[in-house]
Amino acid sequence: MIDRVILACTIVLAIVYLYATTLIPSLEIGDPLGPKAFPDLLGVAMLLAAAMLGFEMWKEKKAGGPAQSADEPPFEWGVIRVLLAVTVWTGVYYASFEAAGYVVATAVYLLALMAWFHRGRWIANAVTAAGFSAFTYWLFVTLDVSLPKGFLPL
Repeated sequence: MIDRVILACTIVLAIVYLYATTLIPSLEIGDPLGPKAFPDLLGVAMLLAAAMLGFEMWKEKKAGGPAQSADEPPFEWGVIRVLLAVTVWTGVYYASFEAAGYVVATAVYLLALMAWFHRGRWIANAVTAAGFSAFTYWLFVTLDVSLPKGFLPL
């Protein structure tokens, strides 16, 4: 049942997202696609992910997959607490994005998430968070995408 809800939500979200991408204005100069190509690709990727999940569900149903026990609760409070914590942390990331800048905000955001989900791997977590932030910042700057610099002299 949970898989069906996730599938339906993903399809609805992808359709709404793809509709929203049609509202992005086209640029009169330069590349005719302008900023529309990436959001369109992301929407198509969401639909592909939904199709893959649907296929997996169909295959499991056809094979007579494992049934959920009647005693097993559909949601665990520990999982809901983690989801709420990640949601709040993502809100803090969005709120601090402009002031702290892309590199710092993203590195701190990823480091905290990785420290929670991959406990005890401090060096690997720090290197991955800093490396990902620096590489994606460099990539976006190379592609002439403006990102907030925050207090770093980049």
